[in-house]
Amino acid sequence: MSPSGRPQPLSLMFLLGMGMASGTINCPSRCSCQYLEVNCTGQQLQEFPVAIPLDTRQLILAANNVSYLPAVELSFLADLVYLDCRKNLLGDDLDFTFIGVAKLVYLDLSFNNLTQVTFSTFSHLLSLVVLKISDNPNLVAIEKDAFANNTWLRHLDVSRTGLTFLDTSTVRDLPNLRFLGLSDNLWHCNCSFLDFISWMRASNVHFPDADNITCSTPEGLRALKMPAVEAQLHFNCLTQLYKQDYIFLCLIGFCIFFAGTMAAWLAGVCAVIYEVHTSKGEGGEEEEE
Repeated sequence: MSPSGRPQPLSLMFLLGMGMASGTINCPSRCSCQYLEVNCTGQQLQEFPVAIPLDTRQLILAANNVSYLPAVELSFLADLVYLDCRKNLLGDDLDFTFIGVAKLVYLDLSFNNLTQVTFSTFSHLLSLVVLKISDNPNLVAIEKDAFANNTWLRHLDVSRTGLTFLDTSTVRDLPNLRFLGLSDNLWHCNCSFLDFISWMRASNVHFPDADNITCSTPEGLRALKMPAVEAQLHFNCLTQLYKQDYIFLCLIGFCIFFAGTMAAWLAGVCAVIYEVHTSKGEGGEEEEE
């Protein structure tokens, strides 16, 4: 810097070089990048791409062979709001994966190998609005409180998975839920599932492809639409008694009978003791006279 305050030519060139460098966009290999977006669709990637710009808002990894999402690398993308990972090989090791992307609004994990969803899977995504986990044929369990922290969730799709049961409170307690995909699953419509079926009928949530939301088991209800079997389940579960119910009633009856018998026996013993005591008392008084 000269005494007059003007930058010297070398310093000016350095500043211009820095400005040009700050305007360049680093882009992962085999991906295309534009302002705030990185698109790596269909590039046969085996691993999560490196050198993703830290200001990325939208990341598309669809149609690759990625089997693991590193939580640390994802946490660097603190401004990420849109993540598309459909058609990959992601498995059941997603707990705490999204801990550093709390601003995420859209997440697509469809067509993967998920096996379960726990509370720790999406609990840090407090801003999540759209969640797609459909077409995961090995997904057999979603914990009761899996979406307890996702109160902004509006669109949830669990169609075409291996689910046979979903606790009613898991979706009923989502205040903003408006779309719920449930079709083509292996729903087991038993008495435990009656509450969920009743909620479906009374809910204002939209169920797309409703004709394919059917019972898979038991055999007598196979292929019937779930809301339509509510009356049948009410009859089976609330009026019909099964073998175990009769056994339970017999045990209760035996217990009542045994308790009554013991009470009568104790009452009789007490009465005899009282009579004996009274007789002795009267005999002692006669002797004194």
